[in-house]
Amino acid sequence: MKEFKEFIKERVVRKQHPDRARSKDLIEEADRKLENLKRIITKIGIDDKNSNDIIEDCHDIILGLVRAKMFIEGFSASGKGAHEAEVSYLEKMKFNEEEIEFVNKLRYFRNGILYYGKIFDKEYATKVINFMKKFKARVK
Repeated sequence: MKEFKEFIKERVVRKQHPDRARSKDLIEEADRKLENLKRIITKIGIDDKNSNDIIEDCHDIILGLVRAKMFIEGFSASGKGAHEAEVSYLEKMKFNEEEIEFVNKLRYFRNGILYYGKIFDKEYATKVINFMKKFKARVK
């Protein structure tokens, strides 16, 4: 994966004034998604039929929190490579290589769900939920 500074050079990421209001909105949306996810897990549980939905929600929560941090720090990613740039920003947030690779694979797998109909199982969904919970606790 490219370093974050490469995305700045390529203008996928742009420096801007910090946008605390947008950051706050993204955090609130991540919190809303998490509360909804908790209700689903409590009422229905995790199974192979809802694992893709759970994975997508966790992906959205994680990247929403990354975007929120980027807006606070005055960065915005857009266009081709924006999601990869957001994942690379995790290094600036002091995540280790293994954690960054996990999120990058999650990004890749989420695209597989959306564009190729890839199906994941309960085991992977559970792994993603556990990672997301630790991630959220760490960035708050």
